[in-house]
Amino acid sequence: MTIAVDFDGTIVEHKYPEIGEELPFATETLKMLIKEHHRLILWSVREDKLLDDAVNWCRERGVEFYAVNKDYPEEKVEYNNHFSRKLKVDLWIDDRNIGGLPGWGEIYHMIHDGLTWNDLLREARHSSTSATPPKKKHWWSR
Repeated sequence: MTIAVDFDGTIVEHKYPEIGEELPFATETLKMLIKEHHRLILWSVREDKLLDDAVNWCRERGVEFYAVNKDYPEEKVEYNNHFSRKLKVDLWIDDRNIGGLPGWGEIYHMIHDGLTWNDLLREARHSSTSATPPKKKHWWSR
């Protein structure tokens, strides 16, 4: 899959223009997705030095993006008659999703196992209702 990933509020806490603390398991999850041959594109509002800082922050933690703010590494506006800022990706990981950002464990589970958000909700409901209730004590064993 080709996956667009936001930076501020998604990989790190939202402290723009500063770089916030890493969200738990963000870079570890991204490295696992890269290892599984997904193409990750950093998609950020950051530009120029602020964007370079974000890319370098990720690189220092072992996360190399396939492309940054474009569909493929060689893409240039002047060579692309059909250039659009909207990426052509299979999935977006962004803290501005409806319902917010799931945890990175849930994100990995969804991508790795091909699940939807509804699938995860069903799993959670099923696991909470499938726990065996405590046995009732008979009146004579009280």
